[in-house]
Order: sequence, then C-alpha cells, then structure tokens
Amino acid sequence: MRLWSYHVDFPLVLEAWILQYFFWGVLCWLVWWWLGARIQQASVAWMVMRVFPLSILASVVEEMIWVPFFPGIPLHHAPMDYWHRLAFELDGEGLDNVVIFWCAVGLFRGIGYYQKFREKESAANQLEAQLANAQILALRMQLNPHFLFNSMNSISSLMRIDIDAADRMLEQLGSLLRITLERGNAQLIPLHDEVEFIEMYLALQDQRFGSRVRQALKVDPELHDALIPAMILQPIVENAYTHGLSKLDSGGILAIEARRVGDSVRLSVINSGVGLRANSRHRPDGLGVGLANIKSRLQLHYGMDHTFLIREIDGGKVQVIMILPLQLSQGHPEQITRFGA
Repeated sequence: MRLWSYHVDFPLVLEAWILQYFFWGVLCWLVWWWLGARIQQASVAWMVMRVFPLSILASVVEEMIWVPFFPGIPLHHAPMDYWHRLAFELDGEGLDNVVIFWCAVGLFRGIGYYQKFREKESAANQLEAQLANAQILALRMQLNPHFLFNSMNSISSLMRIDIDAADRMLEQLGSLLRITLERGNAQLIPLHDEVEFIEMYLALQDQRFGSRVRQALKVDPELHDALIPAMILQPIVENAYTHGLSKLDSGGILAIEARRVGDSVRLSVINSGVGLRANSRHRPDGLGVGLANIKSRLQLHYGMDHTFLIREIDGGKVQVIMILPLQLSQGHPEQITRFGA
C-alpha cells in the first residue's frame, strides 16, 4: 500500500489486529466450552448442518463487536454510519473470518484425535505393565516352592545325624519365610533387604555344610539403598551349593560381592566346585530352574539394559555376574517394572 502512495497508520492497524484476534480468541474459547466435545466426535453431516451456519454467525458477530471500536476504519474513506461500515468490513473480511473459524474447528478436531491417541497409548502401556507385573509375579511364585522344597530336603537330611542342627535350620527357615511374606508382591527392593535375606540363607546352609565351605559377603556401603529385583541372589547362591559346593568334601569357597561400576550395580557370585562342563552334561541348556527364572525376570525388568553372565574361571570355579542399572530407593519399595515406571 505504501508503494501505491497509500498512507497506512501502522499503530492503528496493529491495534485493530490485536483487538480482532482477541475477539476471535474469546469466540473460539466459547465454542470450545460449548461444543468442543461434540465437534471432536461429530459426523460430516452434523458439521455441515450445524457448524457451517455457526461459522457464518460467528463471523458476523465478531465484526459487529469490532466495528464500533474503530470508527476511523476504513482509512481515507468518506464517513459512514455503523451499518455501512459493518457491511463494508463483512464484504472485505467475511470469507477470511469463516476460514479462521474453520481453522479453529480443525484444531479442535486435531486435539480430539490426539487425546484419543494418547488414551489408547496409555491404556496399552498400562496393559503391558500389568502383563509384565503378572509375569514377574508368576516367576517369583515359581521360586518360592522351589526354595522351600530344597530347604526342607536339607533339613530332612540332617534329622538323622544332627537333630539340634536340623532344629536350628527349621528356625532359620521360618525367619526366611517370614521375610518373604513381609515383602509381599514388591518387585524391586533395596539391596540391604536382599543382603539380609542372603545372610540368613547362608547361615542356614552353614548348618548343613559347616567347615566344608568358607563364605564371604562384601557389599559396597553406597549401594545399600540400591534397588534390585527381589530374591535375585538366593537362586544363584542355592545353585552354587547344589551344583558346585555340595560336590566337595572340603575347601569350598563362596564369595558374594556387590559394588558400583559407574551408573550400574555389579553383583558377583563365585563358587568352587566341579565347573560348568560337568554340570552341562546333566543340563544341556546349562541352566537350572533358578537361573532360567532369573534371566526371564531380568529381561522383564530391564529389557536389554542389563548383563547376565555365567563363566568358569580358574580351578573349576564358576562365576555369575549381573550388571544392573543403578536405581536408588526413595522410601518404601514399590512394585516397579521396566514398563510401568
């Protein structure tokens, strides 16, 4: 317009635009409050029959409100009364106003589609988390009778040779079962709780093996509140006794260590025995119930973000290594899984 030597009062035009789009903001908010939910679910026929007339009405109402605020517009034009200026503005901006209204309607529909998408995504995530929790809980429940059967078998073997030792083992087993029940369905627990359980389990095994096995337990103090899957160490320790230490008459070694490596927790269990090859002849897959259970639970908890390794080191010793992401407890243990956090 300036190239055509048409003077434009820029502050006045800016004020007119600001007020115009303020009115449009109010009108769109009213439409959202009144018809937002209906627009998100409406059919094409309803949109044409109801929303199209509403867009024309909104266009007229917006101009009717806006025109009295700017009697000097249109610029450089002979003075006009209210109705002539309204007709002039509708002729020039009526179509633009209808387009603005339908852009707002399109935004409302888009918000509706987005909300439905997020609701479906949230529902899918919740179902996935519930499935993961159910799978982990089933694996936990599989361990309990396995552990109880092996412990009772150990007590039974002592009944004929050392009644006092068998009695002490029964008391210790009762304490272990109490701890297991108190944990409930918690999936991740602080490391110090798991260590307490392991210490009692080691005391129970010490009643059976006595001086045949030398036990060592070392935990990095800064990891006491680190969260790990419940009952993740006991099956490994039990496996060490069943398939390694029980084969020795003396000089057995069991070393359990938990230390921090960067942003990870490294759990290691080393036991002496007959090595992996002797055991693999009895188990083609190289894994018992406990170890296979652990691998499944770690996969459900952490996906690919973990390491589980079994290897034979010097002198027939076997080492199990688990490297888990470091998560610190913030209070009461929660039923956390990889999919529900």
